[in-house]
Amino acid sequence: MAESGETDWVSRFADEVISEARRRAPGKPIVCASGLSPSGPIHLGNLREVMTPHLVADEIRRRGIDCVHLLSWDDYDRFRRVPAGVDPSWAEHIGKPLTSVPAPAGSKHSNWAEHFKAPMIAALKELGVEYHGISQTAQYTMGVYREQILLAVRRRADIDAVLSPHRSQQVAGFFPYKPYCDLCERDLTRVTAYDDESTELAYVCECGFGETVRLAGHDHGKLVWKVDWPMRWAHEGVIFEPAGVDHHSPGSAWLAGGRIVSEVFGGRQPIGPMYAFVGITGMAKMSSSKGDVPTPADALEIMEAPVLRWLFARRKPAQSFKISFDQEIQRLYDEWDALGRKVTEGQAQPAELAAYNRAVGTAAGPLPVTPHPIPYRTLASVVDITTGHAEQTLRILHDLDGLTDLDAARPRLDRAQRWVDEHVPAGQRTRVRERPDTELLDSLGPGERDALRLLADGLDDWSLDNLTALVYGVPKAQAGLAPDAQPTPELKVAQRAFFALLYRLLVGRDTGPRLPTLLMAVGADRVRKLVGA
Repeated sequence: MAESGETDWVSRFADEVISEARRRAPGKPIVCASGLSPSGPIHLGNLREVMTPHLVADEIRRRGIDCVHLLSWDDYDRFRRVPAGVDPSWAEHIGKPLTSVPAPAGSKHSNWAEHFKAPMIAALKELGVEYHGISQTAQYTMGVYREQILLAVRRRADIDAVLSPHRSQQVAGFFPYKPYCDLCERDLTRVTAYDDESTELAYVCECGFGETVRLAGHDHGKLVWKVDWPMRWAHEGVIFEPAGVDHHSPGSAWLAGGRIVSEVFGGRQPIGPMYAFVGITGMAKMSSSKGDVPTPADALEIMEAPVLRWLFARRKPAQSFKISFDQEIQRLYDEWDALGRKVTEGQAQPAELAAYNRAVGTAAGPLPVTPHPIPYRTLASVVDITTGHAEQTLRILHDLDGLTDLDAARPRLDRAQRWVDEHVPAGQRTRVRERPDTELLDSLGPGERDALRLLADGLDDWSLDNLTALVYGVPKAQAGLAPDAQPTPELKVAQRAFFALLYRLLVGRDTGPRLPTLLMAVGADRVRKLVGA
């Protein structure tokens, strides 16, 4: 089946890519592509570079069409700066290929690039992203691009004509190939002479070294970025590759590459949607070169893979969004669970259903899910209260939701535990009082004492629904209202005051986890003791 009746953005791009591939390369596997530079921690914003072509390639494979997703590891790029948290002595390696830079101290990996690729590779596996990885170090040093390099050098004047109008400063003697120094390994080199017929190239390095090499046999350098990218489009036959909004400004690699790929390399620019940046709640724009940024692996510690996939599947590439490491993750999970119920009940809209199906599985099969998915906010409240004590956690979750084995609540339970441990500030953690606050209890008026008595009397009806009705119903009873009475402004004020009193008596502050969950976690006898009943 070549087309889909679904109306989500992924299906529409898949239709377009399939049609274009039939025109450009009939009978050949369709090529989608993305690229990542392991110059430091590969942050969550970079994940969109991979997820956009992954989702399109996966949709094409779902239709039974051969499609490959190429992921270029730009590990032959220069080492630009030392990220935060790394020994400043690594500055001596600035200018070397990333694969020639030692890994950070204590790493088990052979070099800098492999160190930062490893967690991304693990995250992509967990996310179900199927791809063919290409090391640009291997491609260049094995001479795979030799003919393309020689062509670019022959056509350097044409390339310069494309690039020069957009330079802030004109460059004399533009040369599209940058050698790495054979002595210091850095790219602090300058080409001083080149002979087109013999391909002899002379360069000097800032370290003082200089030599003449034969470019037709030289494999220790690379094309500059704005030439390298379109060269790969032509060499790999890329049909689909997205690009960030920063690549769509005048003179950018994307726009200039569109001319260079056709005018120099005889290829065609891929279909390439512009994608917007992905942010993190409470954080500025991310930069992996500065270090200390959330990575996909960090996100997968606090949310399940289908939920993270869903964030990318439900938004068009041009739509920006944020990934939450704060309290908003609870609302996100509420939305996810609500969508799951709509899907089960057959109530999901076509685009919602498509995004859900892309989140929970790929053409290769379904992704692992939590067998007994208790609401994330409930799990977070429980593990916060119990400080992760397994026996107490199971007791509460059994009372709340009938859970008989903690493994049935995993991996969601583990994700909630990690979120509480790593991302909830110490001042917001829940610590149930060991003994009653006698000073507060002694200061209460008759109305407050009556409210606490009504609460204590109702604790025997031990279920989450009944406890919810109880905490909302006490102020209603005191106001002479029926249990099903609609809230009035006055009643809401009374309820908020009652809730704040309970929080102060139970956990020593004005807010905390949802009260029904908190009451169930504390237990009826201990609640009665702490409220003085």
